[in-house]
Amino acid sequence: MNIPRTSNPRVVIIGGGFAGVSLAKTLSKLEVQVVLLDKHNYHNFQPLLYQVSTGGLEPDSIAYPIRKILKDYKNFQFRLANVLEIDPIGKWIKADIGELKFDYLVIASGSETNYFGNTSIETHSMAMKTIPQSLNLRSLILENFEDALLTNDLNERNALMNFVIVGAGPTGVELAGALAEIKQGILPKDYPDLDTRLAQIHLIQSGDRILKEMSETASENAEEFLEELGVNVWKNLRVKGYDGKTVTTNSDVTFETATMVWAAGVKGAAIKGLDAENIDLRSNRIKVNAYNQLEAYPNIFAIGDVAQIETETHPFGYPMMAQPAIQQGKQLGPNIERLLAGKPMVPFKYQDKGAMATVGRNKAVVDMPKFKFQGVFAWFVWMFVHLFFLIGFRNRMIVFVNWVYNYIRFDREARLIIRPFKRKLKSDI
Repeated sequence: MNIPRTSNPRVVIIGGGFAGVSLAKTLSKLEVQVVLLDKHNYHNFQPLLYQVSTGGLEPDSIAYPIRKILKDYKNFQFRLANVLEIDPIGKWIKADIGELKFDYLVIASGSETNYFGNTSIETHSMAMKTIPQSLNLRSLILENFEDALLTNDLNERNALMNFVIVGAGPTGVELAGALAEIKQGILPKDYPDLDTRLAQIHLIQSGDRILKEMSETASENAEEFLEELGVNVWKNLRVKGYDGKTVTTNSDVTFETATMVWAAGVKGAAIKGLDAENIDLRSNRIKVNAYNQLEAYPNIFAIGDVAQIETETHPFGYPMMAQPAIQQGKQLGPNIERLLAGKPMVPFKYQDKGAMATVGRNKAVVDMPKFKFQGVFAWFVWMFVHLFFLIGFRNRMIVFVNWVYNYIRFDREARLIIRPFKRKLKSDI
């Protein structure tokens, strides 16, 4: 990997997401060599991926070069690499660009889409966890409307204009709201030859309410907002399969669609090489103690989505969201400093700062520790918080200008098919 030799301890971080970047910043003043590895050369602001998918933003406005984020920090090295395996005993990691020895290893590899072993859904549905996946979804949505113009078969046309979103967490809710706004304000102008009123947006949730991680008040208000926008909300309905044409469920309800988005589950992106007892088989997250440390390997840590700290309040680990990842990254740096100095580490305590989701124009729900609100004010709070956590002044300005323009003009300029997308093994509709 051509990493410079050093007499200082080497801390290797796998993953340049919220957790990895936060940790790298806290290690900047320590006498250690920090090596960050990621399969992308940019940090991706995942909460706004749905806006890339629906043409609200271009991908470069929610991504920022990792090298630029950490360019002013000493003893920092970045390598574009896909880590394949860990040797925890020999203290080696194996990547597609070579091998590297570590003194301390921090796994911050994040999460990936969980299809729960359903191969038909994995093959034919669309995921939205990365920028390339979001661009693929954007292309597919636009291509389907172009195809709808060319067919005289009414059933085929309706299927091309129908959308099924499985999973009513923040991602599913926000995507459904964005698609509903496109249907109302943009499609009639772009496709005057199509009766876009026939387009249907279905949001399917296996449980009895949407946004189940938020309060019941937030769930009820979000569902009301979605229904106002014309979204069909289905609860207590479980999707069993999708063959590229038909979505089947655990009841006699089926959906004909050319676009199904799977937002129903995530799992930890654990790295090969750790013993099975260190991995939770349900979530594929790495089991760590209160210091984000593997019990069997005191020099290996896991933070962010891939880490699972079991507590009385969170028996299955903290939420796989940005805030726990950022907080764990910020705390682990000082803990590594204490470890190097022979001092006891401080256990991690998650500070729940609340949750929020936007449903569309002037519609959002916010749960704070002491306050819960919804509507226009919640929508402005949601925008401010997301702008604040974007990295880079340029990105904040671009996103802000785009939002203002889209609000005034009720438009989404980035509805471009930059690279055509066709799913593998997709049947012709």
